[in-house]
Amino acid sequence: MNAALREFRVALMLLSRLPAGRIEGAAPNLADARWAFPLVGLALGLIGWAVHAGALASGAPAPVAAVLALAALALATGALHFDGLADFADGIGGGRDGAHALEIMRDSRVGSYGVLALILIVALWLAALSSLGAAAGLAPFLVIGALSRVAMIGLQETQPAARSDGMGRMAAGRSGRARLSAAAVVLLAGLAVGWQGVALAATCAVVAAGTGVLARRKLGGITGDVLGATQLLAEAFCWAVLATFWPG
Repeated sequence: MNAALREFRVALMLLSRLPAGRIEGAAPNLADARWAFPLVGLALGLIGWAVHAGALASGAPAPVAAVLALAALALATGALHFDGLADFADGIGGGRDGAHALEIMRDSRVGSYGVLALILIVALWLAALSSLGAAAGLAPFLVIGALSRVAMIGLQETQPAARSDGMGRMAAGRSGRARLSAAAVVLLAGLAVGWQGVALAATCAVVAAGTGVLARRKLGGITGDVLGATQLLAEAFCWAVLATFWPG
């Protein structure tokens, strides 16, 4: 139990800015901690729902509630995945080859591809959540928060690391507990929201497969930025799927 708690704290520190306490001694490695990624997603989903529901209850229009929910999630994660998406888009769009793309992704400046990717994905996220309004209840926030982190696990389980250093390398490799955690989340999503859960899990799988193939082809594997981009893309497309097929 103590080891599992330490691993959860590592995952919380990595994927959010939420208080995780101090880890005494050597911290668990990221590969061991990634089983807990969906648990962090649940915590973040709860925050997003609380802000969204609170805004709607106070009389805020649905678009305003959506903006506040997204802002809360960006603050809770330190906008980590937004940065990952921007870097990934810049690298893929501007890189002459794999090495050049990885060099671009290390640059702290954001290029035109990154800006455009952020605008489009934020617009999709906000449009979908705004159209759902009060139909975006607690269950969808929790399920999407968890499943979009399962997409990260899927990449780590199936793709090599693009670099010999960095987060992608530290979190690479197979993990039986991570696969078990991912399977449990998919099962619980189906039980919690029925066919919606199945559709959301399929959406995350398609996003993960797409970014994985693109990263493998253009970069030679995954990086921390690729993982962050995958999470944000999966989350936004999940909301779009709900808004399109289950508008409430």
